[in-house]
Amino acid sequence: MFPQVPATVIAEIGASNHMASGNVTKGNVDALQAGERDAFLWDKRLPGFGVKITPKGSRVYLYQYRMGGRGSKVRRYTIGKHGPLTPEAARKEAQRLSLLVAQGEDPQSNKVQRQRVSVELAFPAYLDHFVEHCLKVDWKASAGEVEAMLRTYALPVLKSKALPDITRADVSAVLRPLRSKPASHSKLFAILRRLFRWAISEGDLTTGSPMADMEAPPPPPSRKRVLKDWELRLVWDAAEGLGYPFGPMVRLLILTGQRRNEVSGMPWKELDHSERLWSLPAERAKNGEATNVPLSPIAMDELGRIAQSKGKTDWPRTGYVFTTTGKSPVSGYSRAKSRLDKLVAEANKGQALDDWTLHDLRRTLATGMQRLGVRFEVTEAILNHKSGSRSGVAGVYQLHEWAEEKRSALDAWAQHVVALGSAADETNVVHLAEVRG
Repeated sequence: MFPQVPATVIAEIGASNHMASGNVTKGNVDALQAGERDAFLWDKRLPGFGVKITPKGSRVYLYQYRMGGRGSKVRRYTIGKHGPLTPEAARKEAQRLSLLVAQGEDPQSNKVQRQRVSVELAFPAYLDHFVEHCLKVDWKASAGEVEAMLRTYALPVLKSKALPDITRADVSAVLRPLRSKPASHSKLFAILRRLFRWAISEGDLTTGSPMADMEAPPPPPSRKRVLKDWELRLVWDAAEGLGYPFGPMVRLLILTGQRRNEVSGMPWKELDHSERLWSLPAERAKNGEATNVPLSPIAMDELGRIAQSKGKTDWPRTGYVFTTTGKSPVSGYSRAKSRLDKLVAEANKGQALDDWTLHDLRRTLATGMQRLGVRFEVTEAILNHKSGSRSGVAGVYQLHEWAEEKRSALDAWAQHVVALGSAADETNVVHLAEVRG
């Protein structure tokens, strides 16, 4: 059975594949009647433009073409359904497709590319791809933190927008909520810029980065906050009330001076009980440099209490030290910090400490080391800094690891911390010479 159209528009019929030709107009398309098989009406004015009616009565506009001469394969491009699409709109699209063919471009390949863009390059899917193949490869130490920022700030704004369709205005909308937080604003700007640059290097983004001409935010002012001894004592005591996993995590931050993500992501396999040593591998260190962190007796006690709470007489050999799931490192620092601040305020007669962050504990250790008489080079080694005494020529030729010096310094610092009173002053300082003696 052939599509039924007025006899005046039927010029020829291909009996083998149920084809008719005429003019693709609304009246003629509406007049088509379904048969047992697909049937077609091809336009006489625009070669290759036509409409198909299925046995169920669905009418679909098509464009048929060849990439090459008569012997090349016939290809068929689906333009869209009749109803949502008018014959006039379908004809305009067919004309556009015919121009592409005339220029040697395959509309079907372009269609596949557009489908890829809408699916694979949609921001949620590309975010997963970026995390798996860039962050976890190149930014291992901070991958979790970076991913969290993108999911918190970028995903709700960009939603399912395809990467090539993201504009400078979109990026500004993502960054806008953080403009009052210079450090976070600067960090998120750098993260987004890295994402788009990586997409370009991978060939996924060929239109250029929407951030190409955006002015980077000014670097945040360097923090100089150092907790006073009485403040440090309040935080140390409040950490006990915070409980596992964040309480002992905060205490390890105080005792070791290492970075938050390095401590929170600590697996048991990095710890050596007999040597009293934490070996932080390069792939977990923020600066990509492996380091050994001696563990003071106080730090050993904290870790031992964690093992005992898990019903272990010896330290576990697998899993994470700080975890709520048993399968991944702890997260949710902001909520834990809020709880810690509340406990500190309660112990301080309702008075909260002035603006401070967990990272300030690292600076507090460095400053405390100076008061203890620790050599600057040893403090730099403890903090695993590349700058200062470990940069430039000195960093190339000075390979001494300061192992014993680091252990003495961290032991002295731990004694100083636990010796602090609520009215701590200089008399509480346990100098390095006393520990050595």
